[in-house]
Amino acid sequence: MAVGPSIDDLHFATEPSVDEVPGPNSRTLLKRQREIDSNAVAYPRRVPVALEEARGATIRDVDGNTFLDFFAGIGVLNVGHSNPYVLEGTQEQLESIAHTIDFPTEARVDLIEKLRTIAPGGLAGSSNVVFGGPSGSDAIEGSIKLAKHNTGRHGILGFEGAYHGTTAGALSLTAGKKYKEGYGPLLADAVHVPYPTRDAGAGGREACERCLDAVKRKFEAPYGGHETPAGIWVEPIQGEGGVVVPPEGFLQGLRDIADDNDAMLIVDEIQTGLGRTGEWFATDHFDVTPDAITMAKALGGTGLPIGAMLYHEDFDTWGPGGHVGTFRGNAPAMVGGLRAIEYIESHDLLSHATALGQYLRDRLDEVAETTPELVDVRGKGLFVGAEFVDADGDPDADLVEAIQTRCYENGLLVWNAGRHGNVLRLIPPLVLTRDQAEVGMDILCNAIRASATEGTN
Repeated sequence: MAVGPSIDDLHFATEPSVDEVPGPNSRTLLKRQREIDSNAVAYPRRVPVALEEARGATIRDVDGNTFLDFFAGIGVLNVGHSNPYVLEGTQEQLESIAHTIDFPTEARVDLIEKLRTIAPGGLAGSSNVVFGGPSGSDAIEGSIKLAKHNTGRHGILGFEGAYHGTTAGALSLTAGKKYKEGYGPLLADAVHVPYPTRDAGAGGREACERCLDAVKRKFEAPYGGHETPAGIWVEPIQGEGGVVVPPEGFLQGLRDIADDNDAMLIVDEIQTGLGRTGEWFATDHFDVTPDAITMAKALGGTGLPIGAMLYHEDFDTWGPGGHVGTFRGNAPAMVGGLRAIEYIESHDLLSHATALGQYLRDRLDEVAETTPELVDVRGKGLFVGAEFVDADGDPDADLVEAIQTRCYENGLLVWNAGRHGNVLRLIPPLVLTRDQAEVGMDILCNAIRASATEGTN
């Protein structure tokens, strides 16, 4: 028997309903925010809207406009906004006890046991979980400590195009210069090597081998220029880098290099985990067992903050207090994560994400046939990227912004990604219905055609 309501019953509506955007109430709140909030605020600059409530894959602003959400809080809300089955559990837990540090609770132990069950490859049933701080960056920090502690080495290896967070250690692995400027020096023992992108011939064996050779040299070349890394940190599909799916054999090649050099392979599943790609973890698409995976975002079930790392039990060499964090006992978030997993299982949302994601990519492929600016459509499950260039073949971030604005004006929220900001990133909740997908893609495809045509005039 399915838990919670059907995905058809989670939303405000199937279609968006938009009048004036931003409306007068949104303009008032946006103005108040600009006067007192941090200059670091980013999203309202591109999508000027003030939010009031949300259900499923729909969001309503303070003026009553209803939007389809193809963004899901950067992949946080895999089972949708305010999922009743998840909320019921988190509210019950809040009324019982919320902050538990690392004392055992049913919520904590049940979530760990469930994560051990759905863990990728050989981690299933042979892994332990550590909770630290309440974000993905905190999970990455814990993984850096774990690798250094188990290998006795200090070097860390990441990839060009990577995003792992913005705390000091995580930012050392994040590749984007815009995040780093003015904050150096960070960890001096961090090195970045190429990730196989479209420009590098992603999908081809030659590109895969070139990138793997660059990794291997950092471990084995006597004049490689850096300390031998303690581990390799990799997104199984790059998110911020532009929804880049690596070629077959890439992750296995990293696994082999790590094994040959007594290093750890840490896979960042913060954005791709818990059903986003049609598998519990994107690593499952590549039949590779990492030594550790980092999680956050959708792990809180309904947007509650929680970060965690699951790693093979052989690496659990910490003593008491070996990794800590004040908020490592967020019991409502743990219930939220458990209930979100149960909801995904009960409603077969892995298969749903696979089928619906293919539909989104098929619709984009149709547009690409008559829109030369759309040069690549890629992704797995409901993790979809569409890359755009200008008439000279150069990345066209302006076109992506124009498409995004048109979508917003017509009631669809989408976001961008990519090293040059020229990739549309679609990461809707897994509870998006087929009807909503069709409506949303009609809006998006019309926006692409209109914006591309306008740009050539």
